[in-house]
Amino acid sequence: MPSAEINKVREYWDRQGSADVRPSIEEMRLYDDYWATLTGEPGQVDYIDATVGGVPALWAIPKGAVWDRVIVCFHGGGYMMGSRYSHRKMYGHLAKAVGCRALLVDYRLTPEHAHPAQVDDAVASYRGLLEQGIRPAHIVFSGDSAGGGLAIGAQIRARHSGLPLPSGSMAMSAWTDMTLSGRSYDSNRSKDSVFRREMVGGLVHMLLGAEPDLQNPYVSPICADLRGLPPIYLQVGGDEGLLDDSVMFAERANAAGVDVKLDVFPDMLHSFQMAAGRAPEADDAVSRLGTWARPLLGLAPHR
Repeated sequence: MPSAEINKVREYWDRQGSADVRPSIEEMRLYDDYWATLTGEPGQVDYIDATVGGVPALWAIPKGAVWDRVIVCFHGGGYMMGSRYSHRKMYGHLAKAVGCRALLVDYRLTPEHAHPAQVDDAVASYRGLLEQGIRPAHIVFSGDSAGGGLAIGAQIRARHSGLPLPSGSMAMSAWTDMTLSGRSYDSNRSKDSVFRREMVGGLVHMLLGAEPDLQNPYVSPICADLRGLPPIYLQVGGDEGLLDDSVMFAERANAAGVDVKLDVFPDMLHSFQMAAGRAPEADDAVSRLGTWARPLLGLAPHR
């Protein structure tokens, strides 16, 4: 049975899904502050504002972190909300679990900045790290929701730009399919009151315009040529509308020869890892991410 602490995540989404009047973008961005309250402070993590590759960012640096390994983190929020501050605690927990620095990238948001601004910023921040001397084998991408799709799409864009790829990526509740073809939008409709085709479709048009290319590989990586991508670890909630974005992506990545791992967490909703530091289910998920990433980055297991 889900813990009382993880049910706070369900209450958060239900509150948004039950609103009688659709909130404005400005009002939705105020939810960033509430999102942050769902996450417990990781403790023993310093935060430093920075600019990397010309993109605003935030370093999350755990005490004793290995300095030359980096998790590049892309926050969720449908490309139109969220920030390095709303997600700093969640990625602070992840940085502690891995034992290295995390760079939270504050990419530009819609509707003020449509595609390709987001993937431009993602690749620019990665290029900035490489120019600082961080080896690609010492970098892992991570992201949640839209940021999870961006963590994968940015690798495809980086490859097309001639950049070396990072050692892997970790995606939580990744939005990978702009065609909205997942059957879980229907099968989980009664469980997920927010992530429904009509709502997500609005985000698609906000990002890509009135005549969108729904198979654009940078924002819809499920449609991309995935051959040659480094290992990918996907986590997704069993009750969320975007479940199939991870399940179908894992199937296609596996068929393309990618080393892909998929964990479906029963009874969980979208980006439930936001409850890290409070809910055992979220802490377990973050711990699994850390265990997966450490050997990929050449780090010994935690004792």
